Amino acid sequence: MGKFSIGDRAEVLDEAIAGIVQKVDGNRVTLITEDGFPMQYSISDLVKIEGDISVSNYEADQVKKQKELPKRRKTPTVKPKERSAPKMEVDLHIHQLVKSSRGMSNYDILNIQLDTAKRQLDFAMRKRIQRVVFIHGVGEGVLKEELHYLFNRYDNVKFYDADYQKYGLGATEVYIFQNS
Repeated sequence: MGKFSIGDRAEVLDEAIAGIVQKVDGNRVTLITEDGFPMQYSISDLVKIEGDISVSNYEADQVKKQKELPKRRKTPTVKPKERSAPKMEVDLHIHQLVKSSRGMSNYDILNIQLDTAKRQLDFAMRKRIQRVVFIHGVGEGVLKEELHYLFNRYDNVKFYDADYQKYGLGATEVYIFQNS
């Protein structure tokens, strides 16, 4: 565990994320990723990068080698470390999305919620955020079903019930497989 200073380059262990240290607060470090996105990590999850030598060059070579092999699709297991990685939360409760839902049909509301979910999922993919929790509430389960239908259309995501202690039954967590 090295000491980090603002402006240092750092790489996240077990993830293809690197960036510049923007803030150090106790043992929490805020990194600005290559595409300008601030993400918080524990110091123990980071490695300081000296000069241009970085693990990701080795990883990139490994990925190239794997791409040359014939494709065999398997879903990687999520390591406990990845489960505790920072995640994005998207609250799909309608009052969080519009000023007022008065006069809106259930169909209109559902479409706004699904559009928001799709936009946020695409955003997470662009920003290389691996985990997104969609808070859909319990209700009658229509939104949850529609979300699962939406997530099934992506071949680089898997989804499962989010942490029960934190969200109860009202949330689904999506894990996005990053291809470097």
